[in-house]
Amino acid sequence: MITDNHRIAYRNVVSKYYNFLPEEIDEAIKDFVSILEELGFHPIGAMFFSIISDPSDKVMTAEIFLSIEEDNFNTRSTEQFYFRSYFSIDPMIMTRVMDDFDTKSQDKYWELINYIKRNGLEQRTPVFVEYKRTHAEENYVEMSVGVK
Repeated sequence: MITDNHRIAYRNVVSKYYNFLPEEIDEAIKDFVSILEELGFHPIGAMFFSIISDPSDKVMTAEIFLSIEEDNFNTRSTEQFYFRSYFSIDPMIMTRVMDDFDTKSQDKYWELINYIKRNGLEQRTPVFVEYKRTHAEENYVEMSVGVK
């Protein structure tokens, strides 16, 4: 099921580009968190990423985003980071993956792309993937894309 009029919005977001095998996404996220913590920043939980490469490519290119407590991002690191005091994309379409993310995410990706084509929309952003949790502490994923 696709939901219209979705949006993502976060404050104090730092991002970094990564190239990795799809099954290595957890290592990329851990690396990013580790770098930020070593630099003295405090990630506060909101984590999402955008899929820059073709989803069928062997090596995935993604921009990983993390919200931090700090409202500025000054560092002398040689790493390339991007900071946004406010990050928002609106309007978007969205679908959820409630379980078996590795298997179902590819189908959900194409579901979003086909919805755009069927409804005469224009894709404005890459696909974003947000890890979320229900009130019952069950994990799920929202996949969304900015449209026009």
